[in-house]
Amino acid sequence: MSESNGDTAEVSTEEPSDEELAGDEESTAQPESEPASENEPTLDDDVLGDEEADLLIPVEEYLGAGVHIGTQQKTTDMERFIHRVRTDGLYVLDVSMTDQRIRTAADLLADYDPDQILVASSRQYGRHPAEQFAESVGARARTGRFIPGTLTNPRYDDYTEPDIVVVTDPIGDEQAVKEAITVGIPVIAMCDSNNTTNNVDLVVPTNNKGRKALAVVYWLLANETLDRRGLDPNRSLDEFEGGI
Repeated sequence: MSESNGDTAEVSTEEPSDEELAGDEESTAQPESEPASENEPTLDDDVLGDEEADLLIPVEEYLGAGVHIGTQQKTTDMERFIHRVRTDGLYVLDVSMTDQRIRTAADLLADYDPDQILVASSRQYGRHPAEQFAESVGARARTGRFIPGTLTNPRYDDYTEPDIVVVTDPIGDEQAVKEAITVGIPVIAMCDSNNTTNNVDLVVPTNNKGRKALAVVYWLLANETLDRRGLDPNRSLDEFEGGI
């Protein structure tokens, strides 16, 4: 299964560094001469394709975490998740679709045994939220560099056989996605406006480079997964944000 809608457009094939992509808590890849302005309510209040959506948290909290902020690049795959483009060239993701996809991902994850879920994050700002998610729902985590053979080489000491994989970024977590596809494991991925999704089974559209954005999305995904198991949330958002 794939979420791809076709070939990519308006996207660079060269992967920027973590520092270029991650920025500060709400920033994304953007030239230094054009800093992202988070104090533009007339621009950033418009983030919902479905104005009647019943969101998991108030839209202001999504805004405050920068969940809606995409990059200055987009792919054909992600066009349907983009609400509009700002005057500074940043694509704005549709927060109502982010919210809905978090629920869908939770529905899917709740069908798996907790210890058969593997979450991977090579990006610096995704590591702590991914680890908190894993601890919260009882999943396993592989953060930092994903060692080749983790899912494909039974002779490797840390070889593991999960039933489903969650990744923070299909670009940064390319090795995990590649191995999951090789062995037929479904992939849930946090995808920004510049991601391709041909190897992703379920897209969660979000700013996957911002620290607060990733903390909020992983926190909501953990809570919703626990809810579907009939369990209460066991961690606060502050715990997912860590040292932010």
